[in-house]
Amino acid sequence: MGIEIEILNFIQTIHNPVLDRIMMAITKLGDAGIVWIILTVILLLVPKTRKTGWYMLFALVVDMVLCNWIMKPLVARVRPYDVNTAVQLLISPLKDYSFPSGHTAASFASVTALYMAGQKKLWKIALVMAILIAVSRLYLYVHYPTDVLGGIVIGILSGVIGSYFVQNKIIS
Repeated sequence: MGIEIEILNFIQTIHNPVLDRIMMAITKLGDAGIVWIILTVILLLVPKTRKTGWYMLFALVVDMVLCNWIMKPLVARVRPYDVNTAVQLLISPLKDYSFPSGHTAASFASVTALYMAGQKKLWKIALVMAILIAVSRLYLYVHYPTDVLGGIVIGILSGVIGSYFVQNKIIS
C-alpha cells in the first residue's frame, strides 16, 4: 500500500477549491450508481432503446452482486483515509470497504453494456464520464489506485456477463 498512498498523496498536491467542487460533483454522479440507473430506466422506457436498457440492467445487477456482495466483504480492504488519518476528506467517510471501487465498477459495467449493445456514440460519452468518476475517487482519497483498477476489471466483466444474458435470451 506504500506506493498507492504515495500516489494518493501526490494527487492531494493538485487540490484547489474549483477542482474540489468539480470532483465532488462528478463523484456524486456515481453515488449508488444513480446516473447509470437513471440512464437504464430511460433506455428501458423508450421502445427503440429497450434492448440497450436490458444490457445496462443486467450489467448493473451482475456488478452489484460481484462488487458489493462478493468482492468487498471477501477482500475487506480498509479505505486509504483510515490508513492516512491526516488527510482532510471533502466528502463524508464511507461505511463499506475499499476494494473494488463500486463507483468505478458500475461505471465501467455501464460503458461495457452500452458498447456490447452497439451504442456507438453513447458508450464513448459514458466512457469519458466513467473515467472522470474513477479519477474523482482517487482525488477524494476514498480509493486506492488498485481499487479503481479492480473496479474497471469487475465492471467490464459485469458488462460482458450481463450482455451474455441478453444476447442468449436468458432474460427478456
